[in-house]
Amino acid sequence: MNHLKCTTANCQHNLNNHCNAGVVSVNEAGKCITKMKRPGGALEQTFEELEVGREFMQDSPNWIQCTAECIYNKDKRCTANHVLIADAFLQTKCATRVRR
Repeated sequence: MNHLKCTTANCQHNLNNHCNAGVVSVNEAGKCITKMKRPGGALEQTFEELEVGREFMQDSPNWIQCTAECIYNKDKRCTANHVLIADAFLQTKCATRVRR
């Protein structure tokens, strides 16, 4: 299982930089397609993070599906030990991706 850190500012699955999605999917462009925007935006996320207990947060999803051309992609599954998903210009992307 990978250690995943997610720093996106507006996602249903992100709580205090922990992803609680069961599976994370990254497409061929390196974009996180699991991201689901919160109806209340980043402000709602701030309130959620203040209320959630640390014991309810997962360290990482069960696996990361990936179709990107990347040295860590083995049979459409990420094999990196540590993965960072972060906001980029207009989208959320895998910052760990290393093109082949």
